[in-house]
Amino acid sequence: MRMRIKPGASAFALLAALLLFTVPAFAAETTSNVRAIEAGGGAGVAVIEVSGNAEVTASPDVAYLSLSVETHAPTAEAASSQNATLAHKVVDALKAKLTGKGKISTGGYSLSPEYSAQPIKPGFHRPEIVGYVARNSILVETGELNILGSLIDSAIAAGANHVNYLNFGLHNDAKARSEAIVQASKDAQAQARALAASLGVKLERVLRASTTPELRPVPLQTIYAERAVAGNVATPVEPGQITVRATVSLTYEIQ
Repeated sequence: MRMRIKPGASAFALLAALLLFTVPAFAAETTSNVRAIEAGGGAGVAVIEVSGNAEVTASPDVAYLSLSVETHAPTAEAASSQNATLAHKVVDALKAKLTGKGKISTGGYSLSPEYSAQPIKPGFHRPEIVGYVARNSILVETGELNILGSLIDSAIAAGANHVNYLNFGLHNDAKARSEAIVQASKDAQAQARALAASLGVKLERVLRASTTPELRPVPLQTIYAERAVAGNVATPVEPGQITVRATVSLTYEIQ
């Protein structure tokens, strides 16, 4: 295809015309973008827009454990009393294992009636209370990752019958976030240089820069109390890696 440029046309008009014909074919192979924008004074400025990505992994240094004690009884008072007795035993067992190297708190408490699933008589389905269930959830935060298995086993032996979740994290993820942003920025700059070289244009100043860091926690781990105590086998716990991702978007002026 041939292009005709009027005599006296500005360098920007020529560049914009070239970009108009070269960008579509190139855009099919990259997420980078080349376009012309209007500067504050109304003059057109040709730019390249690129996005860089990076991931940084770090070893977790804190664990968040949630356990529950659930009790069933014919009366609300009995369910609540039995639950309180077991919950105290679980907390005492956790404190004995943690030896002050962690925090224990109540995550929630509920007491509710249980209803019969069977009709009282044929054709009559009015719910009938057959008992009560009390649930007390206990939260543990600790940096002692090497004792998590025995911590869970001790809690179950003391009366906990639900392990709701076990999550891992970082006390301070600022360093990992900063490193991810630096690496993503380098990726974006490399893309900009490659794109500019392929188009035969020159990178000038950065007109706009933005970043979006993202923390990806270790996937949720669910442990069932019944399986954990089966055969007196210790609960294995292997912390994974925390992944911090970042995206950096840069807009370069080009000539």
